[in-house]
Amino acid sequence: MQQAIILTLYFLGFRLTFVHPIMTNPSVVVSPLRSGKRYGKRILAEYLLVLFILVGIIRILIAQNMGLMPQDAYYFYYSEHPALSYYDHPPMIAYLLKSFTFLFGKSELVIKLANLTLTTLTLLVFYLLSRQFLNKLKASNTLILLGSTIMVTNLSVVSLPDVPLVFFWTLSLLLLYKALFVSKGYLYWAMAGLTMGLAFNSKYTAVFLLFVLALFLLVSRQHRMLLVSRRFVLLLLVFILTITPVVYWNMQNDWISFAFQSKSRFSTISEFNFKPTYFFANIGLQMLLLMPVLFVAMFTVLGKLSIKALYSKSLPDSRKLFLLSFSVPVISFFFVLSSVYWVKSNWLLPAYIAVAIVVGMYLVEKQLKWHLILSVVFHLVLLVQVLFYPVPVKSDDTWWGWDKLAASVKSLKREYPGYFVVSDDGYKTSAVLNFYMDEPIYAGNVIGKHGLQFSLTHADLSHLNGKNAIFLDSKSRFTDTLKSNETDDELNRFFEKVTELEPIIITDENGTPIRKFLVYKCEHYNYEKVQKNKSF
Repeated sequence: MQQAIILTLYFLGFRLTFVHPIMTNPSVVVSPLRSGKRYGKRILAEYLLVLFILVGIIRILIAQNMGLMPQDAYYFYYSEHPALSYYDHPPMIAYLLKSFTFLFGKSELVIKLANLTLTTLTLLVFYLLSRQFLNKLKASNTLILLGSTIMVTNLSVVSLPDVPLVFFWTLSLLLLYKALFVSKGYLYWAMAGLTMGLAFNSKYTAVFLLFVLALFLLVSRQHRMLLVSRRFVLLLLVFILTITPVVYWNMQNDWISFAFQSKSRFSTISEFNFKPTYFFANIGLQMLLLMPVLFVAMFTVLGKLSIKALYSKSLPDSRKLFLLSFSVPVISFFFVLSSVYWVKSNWLLPAYIAVAIVVGMYLVEKQLKWHLILSVVFHLVLLVQVLFYPVPVKSDDTWWGWDKLAASVKSLKREYPGYFVVSDDGYKTSAVLNFYMDEPIYAGNVIGKHGLQFSLTHADLSHLNGKNAIFLDSKSRFTDTLKSNETDDELNRFFEKVTELEPIIITDENGTPIRKFLVYKCEHYNYEKVQKNKSF
């Protein structure tokens, strides 16, 4: 509880300072009110602020009690093996977690603190960006609008490459605005090139920043000549220099990360099989992330602006065009893509930074009130789920039960000393056990499959040849707590003897089985066979 209080005070220090003019301008509070209307606005402003702070407190309680997500563990695994890049993603999320665990030690709370801190800084930069377009009151209300979404909660409590991506994307927009509308010098262009490069080093989708910047310069008559200017060339050079370590790592590793993020996806997209369920699922997920009021307001505002542009046959002014350029193309691209491909919910997050400011230009406080009420309800529901887990998640993408699994595996290790531990579910079980246990945990490459980053970290498994293993198989959907009486073919192929043990059953406080892991005792590992038969 003490940790929660410290985190609450830490986070509210930002909110009380930057959230609303009423908190930073005492005269607004103490000066005589000349009308009932002004008094009503003051009461409404205080009401909105209280709701926003309540969302922040709930968010911190969620972060403290949520426990470790598989993503937290996997990117922490990145950080334990410093590199210029990694199999799935560039390295910025690893560097973030490494810096915090180096300073404050290894714990679930420190992992959450890293995400919460950088997301708080993102909100600060977002407020500064909003102030370039809106007065203080509207900028504060826009901060409240975006800052109370599930999107921000997601970034605050789960380690994702999107955490540094959204930060550097937002900072890039601020610097680009300064370069285009404030200063005629070269400094902001160079700084924008740096932050755009760091965004790319967070997640490859940051390449959209270059495309939409070029698009804005092309369609904006005021700035068109900058496309062939020394300033734009400087930005490109700094960007290229910043991403060079990631490109070099890919070159040294047969472009494996670029290929992973593009090759299979492009082949699926090129088939162009229309899948309406994907499209509507994407709509539902985005509405959840943004909350219904902001989601509907976004499309309403964009629709009205589009109609106005068609009737007037002219584009919006250059400042509004700047915001639309860094949001509409990305949002449109992924919504169209979702009709033929499963678009992950977090792919659109950076585009919502600019469009939230556009919505803020037309936002009324009555809409904001309902947005905050819904936000408090949504966050309370999420807090109940985190604290009491009334609806079990039938997936390994959950925070529940991993620590209990680790305790069971440690017990197994005492029973079978010298056995190494391996799992084959992509990365989830292996990554979480790696976090909780003081020994290497192995993944699917042990049995000839690709174990993502584990396959690179443990590329040579010859030291395991002839050894025994405990193999774990997560069953997120199960109907009984018995043995399966079946053996994975790969286990029989690469181990001389495989014996199924009693499964590990994780139960809730009432003794109800919530998660099931099949357990196999595998003897005499044959690494030479893996070398001959591996599928990657």
